[in-house]
Amino acid sequence: MSKWEEYKVKVGTTRPWDVLVADNRNFDETVSAKRYEICEACPRFFKVTKQCKECGCFMVIKTKLKEAECPLQKW
Repeated sequence: MSKWEEYKVKVGTTRPWDVLVADNRNFDETVSAKRYEICEACPRFFKVTKQCKECGCFMVIKTKLKEAECPLQKW
């Protein structure tokens, strides 16, 4: 598998513009907070930019998206 194909698998179906969809913005804050907590404890979390080293996503946003998934299947 090429690096590009590997990256696409890790990112999954979530896209940055998904945050603009009204359904995604009304996601349960309790679930978002729990997801982010899991990310912060993960060794693949880059604290400086709050990004996942696995998929490159900004986790402050990704954890709020209803359909988003962790590339390591932690949530």
